[in-house]
Amino acid sequence: QVQLVESGGGLVQTGGSTRLSCVASGSVGLIEVMGWYRQSPGAQRELVASITRRGSINLAASVLGRFTISRDNLKTTVYLTMNSLKPEDTAVYYCHAATYSDYWGQGTQVTVSS
Repeated sequence: QVQLVESGGGLVQTGGSTRLSCVASGSVGLIEVMGWYRQSPGAQRELVASITRRGSINLAASVLGRFTISRDNLKTTVYLTMNSLKPEDTAVYYCHAATYSDYWGQGTQVTVSS
């Protein structure tokens, strides 16, 4: 079992920046990949960014050059740094971790005002 606790987000102006954090606990040694997904009203949940155990990073095309994903040395906390935010980035952002199962955080709202 893996537990994920997110923090960060909130209301940000267009062009602004914010950072999300996700702390994993439990069977963290089994985690193969951690990342962030987002879901806006009426849309499907989509991958934003992920980082594997070995450090391989995957970023959605829509956030390339604006968002970065990073983690701490213990590999138990991942960060999503979001720059140059746009109104279309408004969504609930979910932390995700994969072992033999998928685990999700509770979600944190990011609202980008125009």
